[in-house]
Amino acid sequence: MTVRVSAGGRLHFGFQNLSLAHERLYGSLGLALSEPRLVVECERAEGIGAEHPDAERYARRAVELLDVPGARVSIRETLPRHAGLGSGTQLALAVLTGIARAYGREPRVRERAPLLGRGGRSGVGIAAFESGGFVLDAGHPTTRFTAERPRDGSWEVPPVIARHPVPDDWRFLVVVPDVEPGKSGREEDDDMRSVVERASPGIADEVTAICTRRVLPAVVGDDLATFGAGVAEVGRLNGAWYADAQGGVYRPPVGELVRELESDPAIEGAGQSSWGPTVYGVTDRARADDAHEAGRRALSRAGVGGEVRVVAGRNEGVRID
Repeated sequence: MTVRVSAGGRLHFGFQNLSLAHERLYGSLGLALSEPRLVVECERAEGIGAEHPDAERYARRAVELLDVPGARVSIRETLPRHAGLGSGTQLALAVLTGIARAYGREPRVRERAPLLGRGGRSGVGIAAFESGGFVLDAGHPTTRFTAERPRDGSWEVPPVIARHPVPDDWRFLVVVPDVEPGKSGREEDDDMRSVVERASPGIADEVTAICTRRVLPAVVGDDLATFGAGVAEVGRLNGAWYADAQGGVYRPPVGELVRELESDPAIEGAGQSSWGPTVYGVTDRARADDAHEAGRRALSRAGVGGEVRVVAGRNEGVRID
C-alpha cells in the first residue's frame, strides 16, 4: 500500500515577543497556503529508501519513533528549501504521517514533532499541517529559554490560541527570488538566540497590540486592507529585532521587493516570510492578475529572477490518500 500525503506551504508573519523581559517568548502568527505544496508517497519496506537526504533523515527518525521495520519515501512535489515557506516542518510531518499510515498507525504529529526537532520556536507550521487557516500560537514560557539549543523532544509544541479560516476571496502574492536561501539549522539557532538576548520589550508591546486590535479582528471580519497593513507592520517591527542578524529590517534584496509591492494599488500589505527570501503580498481575487504582474515587475526592478504566483489560503490540514 502506498500512502500519499499532501500539505501546503505557509507564510510566517513574525513573532509577538522576542524579549526575555516578558513571560512568554515567541508566539508566532501565520497562515497556510494552497500552493506551493509538498507531496510525499510512503510505503512499507525493510530498511530506509529515500533519494531526498532530508526525507531520509526524517524517515529514519520516524521509523525509530514508530518502531516499524522501515519505509520507502518518494517526494513527488516539493517546497522551496529554506525559503521561508516552512519546507522543513512540512516535510518532517509528512514523512512521519505517511509512514505511520502505511503501517496503520496514528502519526500523533503534535506529540512527536519535537522529537523530529520541530516546533521549538514557532507552532504555525505544525498547526497549518494539522488544520490550515490563519494561526496564532501562545509561544513558550520564557523560563524555558536556554543559551544552547535544547535536546530534541525536550519541548512541547506551542498551543494554538486562535485559529480562523482565511476568507475565500483573499489571495496572497508569493515571490521567491533567486537568491541565497534563508537561515536554517545551527546558523538560525545561533542568530535567534543572539536576537532574543538583546531584543527590546517595547517592540513586543507594539506587536501584541497590532495582533489583538487589528490582525485578529480583520481575519474574523473579512477586512483585507486592515489585515494586510497589520501583518506588514508586524513584519517591520520584527525586522527591527533582526536588523543586525540579517543586514536590515529585511534581508537583501527583500527590502527592494517589499518597497515596490507596497506602492502598488493591487497590494494591501507586503513583507518577508520568516527569514526569507520569500516575499508575500496581500491581495484579493479581483486583483490577482495585477498582483502577479506587480510581483514580476518588482523582481525586474530589483535585478533578480524568481518565481511568482498568486494563491489562496488553505483552510484544511494535511490530505492523506
